[in-house]
This record gives sequence, C-alpha cells and structure tokens, in this order.
Amino acid sequence: MTERAIIGRDHVVSIDYRLTDEQGELIDTSDGAEPLVYLHGHGQIIPGLEAALDGKPQGHKDRVVIPPADGYGESDPELIFTEPKDSFEFEVEVGQLLEARDEDGESYEYNVVAVDAEGVTLDGNHPLAGKTLTFDITVVDVRPATAEELAHGHVHGEGGHHHE
Repeated sequence: MTERAIIGRDHVVSIDYRLTDEQGELIDTSDGAEPLVYLHGHGQIIPGLEAALDGKPQGHKDRVVIPPADGYGESDPELIFTEPKDSFEFEVEVGQLLEARDEDGESYEYNVVAVDAEGVTLDGNHPLAGKTLTFDITVVDVRPATAEELAHGHVHGEGGHHHE
C-alpha cells in the first residue's frame, strides 16, 4: 500500500467542501464543480481552515467550525456608511456589489445593504465577516508543489492557472 500524502507547507491541496453559516444555510459548495485547489501555507484560504487542514492526509474528512477571527474577521462598523442617493449616476439596488477606487487607485468592493429616502447604505466588510463558518471537507488530493508553482506562488495545471 502506498503511503498517503500529508498536507504541509508548499503542498498543492485539493478539497471538496460544503460551507454553511450559523443557521445551517448553504453559502458555497464544490458539489457539482471542481474541488478547491490551493497552495498550502501561503494564505490562499482563510487561516482557520488552513490550520485545520495542516498535517491531514489525503482522504481525510472533517467538519471544521471557524469563528470570525480565523475566517473573514469581525465586521467593522466603520466600513458601513450611507451616501446620498444623488451621488450615484445609476439606479442602485440592495444586494448590488459596487466597486470604488481611492485616490491611489486601490479598488474596494461595497455591498449595497439598504436604499431609502436618506440614501444608499454601503458595507465594505467581506460578506462573510462576523460570521461563524462551518466547512464540511474532504481532502481529495495532496502533492508537493513544483518549483515553478512555488516561484509563482500559485497552483498551475489541473485546477490551477494555465499558461498560453
């Protein structure tokens, strides 16, 4: 029998997952799609999930509950604000994701959380900030990253990025 690969830094990991919130509502899943493929130890997935997967073998199945501090962080009230409706040159609707750039050209995304007579309320927090997340995961594949993947800092080939 061949030894199963173990997840560690500089390994390419493929996982099937189901992500639910505190109420058990499905947020995201790899069901019916390709597994999530990432380079372990390089901060490409949330810290709590990466820590939970460290040292686990191929084939490992688990339910991992991740508090906001180890997920997308707590919700920052300073990133929620209201702008006058007339500062938008288009019809704004709740649920829209708007992109804005600051004077340095940095891009920021804001979720429209309310629209009323007073204005448009925008939230710059990640949509999953402040939420406890539950991941049901299966480790599909683990392999050492190639020198090229390590140099580029991301996965190539199957499930990764391709060069033309």
